[in-house]
Amino acid sequence: MMSWLTELRGAIPKKFKIPLIIAGVVLFFLTWLLLASGANPIIPGYALPHPSRVWNAFGDLFRDNELVRNTTISIAHNLGGYIKAILWAIPLGFLIGPLPMFRGSFQPLIDAIRFLPLTAVTSLFIVWYGIGSEMKINFLSFGIFIYLLPTVILRIDEVDDVYVKTVYTLGANKWQTIKSVFFPAVISRLFDDIRVLTAISWTYIIVAETTAATGGLGPLTFAAQRQGRVDKTFAILLLIMLIGLVQDRIFSYLDRKFFPFKYQTKPSYDPSDSLKKISVWDSILDFGIRVMGFIFLGLYVLVVINEYTGIFSNVKVLDYFFGDRSWTIHFVILSIIAFTGYGLYKKYVLKIQK
Repeated sequence: MMSWLTELRGAIPKKFKIPLIIAGVVLFFLTWLLLASGANPIIPGYALPHPSRVWNAFGDLFRDNELVRNTTISIAHNLGGYIKAILWAIPLGFLIGPLPMFRGSFQPLIDAIRFLPLTAVTSLFIVWYGIGSEMKINFLSFGIFIYLLPTVILRIDEVDDVYVKTVYTLGANKWQTIKSVFFPAVISRLFDDIRVLTAISWTYIIVAETTAATGGLGPLTFAAQRQGRVDKTFAILLLIMLIGLVQDRIFSYLDRKFFPFKYQTKPSYDPSDSLKKISVWDSILDFGIRVMGFIFLGLYVLVVINEYTGIFSNVKVLDYFFGDRSWTIHFVILSIIAFTGYGLYKKYVLKIQK
């Protein structure tokens, strides 16, 4: 009955996914309590603080260290680094990957750049861009870029020749082949690679922010370590893990939204098994996200109006929480609006014209 629990690479039944997650989290915290509790804990408090101390440390960080503001600064650095890295890596990858002329010229250089120790070039970015947010975002984008560019080229190589030959047979030229075959195939796979890089990006953020402390979770971590506040360090690390988990869930949702064909099962002789069924909960979640999206968009418009006019309040929310990194928020919101508008245009305007 429960043989799937020990089956190699076995699929987890949907009804057991949430209970297993809860069991894993409970086991983690019980182990933590066991190791850190008592008058003489197994691991001393200076190395592993009790969970209650870590919980109380969140209050100290919120009260004394502007935890919310520093968190939004780090998130803005993360977004800025991703935006710049993606805008550089994808066009360059599609220029170098398909064309032997560029591949032969730049492939050895691209392979060599991957071995750069990023912590060693931090000082160069300070010389080039100063110690402000521009340096941190560019350093992070460079760290993501040197991994993302070779990945784009690799994904281009992995496109099956059957599809290329098929569109050539139909009379497609080189641009049409890139547009209709290479781009959809590469971007759909690249999305998974970007999700993996999310974890690496937080390492680079902490390095960049600690090097030139002008706000963010990096300086908070460094300050907590200097003060011997291990509880604060653990609290910040748990917060980063939570943010990373939320980012991963957002990427997963966007992946399903942008590339629904990836979640179709292979056709079988059983008609009921041809597509994954959409459950009631999936529909409710999708509706909830849409509603929250419209609410968030309305709040964003009000905040932007107040940012430039001060009509609602003297407090400029975006400037306080993000400073000169606010462009990352504008870019993300406007990209979502553009994508949604394009989807509505295809769904209604083009449909009517046909």
